[in-house]
Amino acid sequence: MKESRQEMSSNSKQKNSGKKEELRSMTGYAVETADLPHGQLSLELRAVNSRFLDLTFRMGEDFRSLEPTLRTQISDQIKRGKLECRINFNPREDAALPGTLNPSLLAQLQALSGSALDAFPNAQPLAVHEILRWPGMLGDTAPDPQALHAAALTLIQAVLIQFNASRAREGDKLKAVILERVAGIRGHVEHIRPRTPEIIANYRDKLSKRLEELLPNSDNPLDRDRLNQEVVLFAQKIDIDEELDRLLTHLDEVTRTLDAGGAAGKRLDFLMQELNREANTLGSKSASLDFTQTSVELKVLIEQMREQIQNIE
Repeated sequence: MKESRQEMSSNSKQKNSGKKEELRSMTGYAVETADLPHGQLSLELRAVNSRFLDLTFRMGEDFRSLEPTLRTQISDQIKRGKLECRINFNPREDAALPGTLNPSLLAQLQALSGSALDAFPNAQPLAVHEILRWPGMLGDTAPDPQALHAAALTLIQAVLIQFNASRAREGDKLKAVILERVAGIRGHVEHIRPRTPEIIANYRDKLSKRLEELLPNSDNPLDRDRLNQEVVLFAQKIDIDEELDRLLTHLDEVTRTLDAGGAAGKRLDFLMQELNREANTLGSKSASLDFTQTSVELKVLIEQMREQIQNIE
């Protein structure tokens, strides 16, 4: 399976830095606030599972020009998930309003608005809230847009640190759950691997007894050759060593991927498909109730891992 350019770039950066990356969950939440002279600014991030990075913003028009910068900063650190970024500014309730509006600015705005309406008679006149929000109309009681933007850019860095820390803690829990299932699968492999010779021996005994019933006291070497051929064919049919070896190889890769960290979700999901393929093959070669039961248990453990992996970035 070919890796995407984004994944290859991420892997290359990890190798070059020599630093182990964290395994992170796609779900997370973080919020930070900043007290400003004219009110309180809050920035919130929340995310749930998604195959790709789906980033949306909920913020007022005062912050809309920041969206490209915020999108870049977030996408540099988050690769997958349905993520929502909220920015709210709550003015101070005790903030004193001026007794009058800025008279010179109001006159200029009135003149410009009249000229615009003369040129476009069907246009809507300015609403009261638009006039009150006009920069400088209320003097220094209105927040400085540049100060708001600077505070928001400072908050996003603090929120991303908190957000990624919470996702890393959740990633550690997911890793522990998955490794527990990996250990369970290894235990099943150790249990059924020695059973194959025993099953073949029982099959030989069964055929020998059947041959004795059909041909009592037969010393014909052809009958014995036929018996041996049947046993060999049966042994080839139920031979599961290759499947068990591949199963263990995939488990080793799961462990390695979990330890490497980073954006490992897609790689782990692919490995679950391969593990499930081997479990199905074991079920098709089932020569005993023990083998059948083991195949079912393997599928249950693999599905439990797959469900947890859906939460990994």
